[in-house]
Amino acid sequence: MKCISWNVNGLRACVKKGFLDSFNELDADFFCLQETKLQAGQIELDLPGYTQYWNYAEKKGYSGTAIFAKEPALNVSLGIGKQVHDTEGRVITLEYPKFYLITCYTPNSQAELKRLEYRMQWEDDFLAYLKELEKEKPVILCGDLNVAHKNIDLKNWKTNRKNAGFTDEERGKFSTFLDSGFIDTFRYFYPDQEHAYSWWSYRFNARKNNAGWRIDYFCVSEALKPYLQDASIFDQILGSDHCPVSLTIDL
Repeated sequence: MKCISWNVNGLRACVKKGFLDSFNELDADFFCLQETKLQAGQIELDLPGYTQYWNYAEKKGYSGTAIFAKEPALNVSLGIGKQVHDTEGRVITLEYPKFYLITCYTPNSQAELKRLEYRMQWEDDFLAYLKELEKEKPVILCGDLNVAHKNIDLKNWKTNRKNAGFTDEERGKFSTFLDSGFIDTFRYFYPDQEHAYSWWSYRFNARKNNAGWRIDYFCVSEALKPYLQDASIFDQILGSDHCPVSLTIDL
């Protein structure tokens, strides 16, 4: 089973930059998107063989997630059941017989960390949501989690220590998440691989110089460890300031 996650940073723009070619080439069983930046009715995608699931932000042109699935879900949930978080279209949960699949676009702490306090609340509430799901069956979580966990996960770690996505607070929450029973699948397979990034600023020729961050993840419940097969980063695929990441799992 092949799963793809991609922050497309505006799906309509990404479609104009070859999204469908990449979609067809990758041929995933599940294709999860973040930051779709659109409302219902603003795009029509012809994806034969896929069921489309969407979660739109109330604010136009902002946030938003989607999952395109070859196998229809047993149940679909939008958000995490807390009004304070569920107006921004950040989470879709699909239930299947053996697992839950979740796409997530984690809130950014923003410039001057003006949303860091909210981000901390989000982290606690989202982890609680995941642990409740785990009582029923294992979880596959993917998405732009807006944190580079370790120094190895970004190029210029020394100069970003107090910037959004690499604060001690955000990194600590990700450590707590992993310690609670989740696996960062890319690091599971490639614990020491350097220069493996999934997002690059549009400034300073960052992508050309591979001055990036690894902030897009597939994380799974510990119970799924025996079924993991591979994790990849498709840094050659353009169309967004992020690139797709993948998980192959035998379920």
